[in-house]
Amino acid sequence: MIIMPVRSMLGLIAVHAACMCMATQINADCPADLNGNGVVDGADLGSLLTEWGTAGPAADLDNNGTVNGADLGLMLTAWGPCGPVVPSWATLLQSEPDPAIVTDESLRQAIVDSNWAWRVKDTATQIEMVLIPAGSFFMGCSQVPGWGCFQDELPIHEVILTQPFYMGRHEVTQAQWTAVMGSNPSHFNGFADSPNRPVERVNWTMAQAFVTAAGMKLPTEAQWEYAARAGTFTAFHGIPSQPEGSSEESYLVEISWVGANSGMQTRPVGLKPPNGFGLHDLCGNVLEWCNDWYGPYPEGPVVDPVGPSSAWGRVFRGGCWHLFPVLSRVAVRYEELENGDLFNDTGLRVIRTP
Repeated sequence: MIIMPVRSMLGLIAVHAACMCMATQINADCPADLNGNGVVDGADLGSLLTEWGTAGPAADLDNNGTVNGADLGLMLTAWGPCGPVVPSWATLLQSEPDPAIVTDESLRQAIVDSNWAWRVKDTATQIEMVLIPAGSFFMGCSQVPGWGCFQDELPIHEVILTQPFYMGRHEVTQAQWTAVMGSNPSHFNGFADSPNRPVERVNWTMAQAFVTAAGMKLPTEAQWEYAARAGTFTAFHGIPSQPEGSSEESYLVEISWVGANSGMQTRPVGLKPPNGFGLHDLCGNVLEWCNDWYGPYPEGPVVDPVGPSSAWGRVFRGGCWHLFPVLSRVAVRYEELENGDLFNDTGLRVIRTP
């Protein structure tokens, strides 16, 4: 029989009781709030250090079996009042998704579950961005009645995106481009509202120079389509008044600036209603560069695809101010050389990782 000193026994009981108390107080929505008081602060740090090098139970935030530097990093990231985290490069605009815009409950919950703030502004460039949560979707052909799909939109295949990202709420404007690059290449320049129109006459090389200077990225083709669809699989994405989207040609003028309603020119960003993630002008105004080389779609499911390693040209997506409906569908793909000609219908939208 092993006899334990009374003082050691009492200490063990006290530690066990403290752990039991801590386990009942953990905030499920804010795991780093170990004492459940609604804020991650020095008290939680003290609890984590007490469990350092052990299996937890409370402070093993990444569930890898040991309380260590990774858990400390997670705690420091969540430091302060519990709630959605604002990236270090951003200014908060709105913590939780607006149910009047993100009308789909499952999309709202996915955004909340990410624990990142929904709408922020990149502090350096003043570009507004919304969070696109991790998720999966079916990528490829969704047709307008009476029209087929292009061969490069097939086969329809499942795409799994494992990481959330922020995407520009609008296409990059002429004012935003000029602030970063020092000049404005746009054809539709010189109007009173030109600063708030999308920049255009931008090839892929120029777009890449902008995102590099701004500390951002171009979206992958899969990220672009996932964000554009926002849970729909119709030819055109949904809006708050019609969240399921539509495949009818007549619907397109409700959500986009295209040949039928643009007056054959670009328009200021954000005048048309947003899609189910809060993004504007995805099926019109200007076409938008993606990061990928252009290539055929895979036959089966893929995880975080980035396109082929090389090809003739780069991908750009979306509709624009002079196109008709069948060419403005969210599934349509385009290809052009990286350093190709400058067209007054092609611009960009940016992403950034939290």
